[in-house]
Amino acid sequence: MTVARILAEKGRTVETVNPDMTIDTAIHRLAEKGIGALIVCGPDHALAGIISERDVMRALARDGGAAFDAPVSRYMTAKVVTCTRDAAIEDVMATMTEQRFRHIPVMDDGRLAGIVSIGDVVKHRIAAVEADYQAMRDYITLA
Repeated sequence: MTVARILAEKGRTVETVNPDMTIDTAIHRLAEKGIGALIVCGPDHALAGIISERDVMRALARDGGAAFDAPVSRYMTAKVVTCTRDAAIEDVMATMTEQRFRHIPVMDDGRLAGIVSIGDVVKHRIAAVEADYQAMRDYITLA
């Protein structure tokens, strides 16, 4: 199963912010949308970074209340690991686990095509395991 399957089910909508948007605005957007990360895009809509709840917590721990008025670009993760729509879900899950992040942007020909979270990946892995289990049960029952 590939990332394309996840995007087909959940959609390709991605919440983005500009690098000069404040952390305060980003926090409110995260809360309003009920999500854990925002993709940071430059003026040409190119991927510039990602700002996650974890990045926000580090910003507040480091700079306290002053972080609220600072631009997202100061605290975002600039070296973003991405995947393609053709990436195997198992590979994406392994990358997320090894590198300890929970969101990965999906790129298609250099353009942002979606985003998957560890929750999306785990949900699809569990569904695949359950389907395999049911198929095995059916096979044993019919044998």
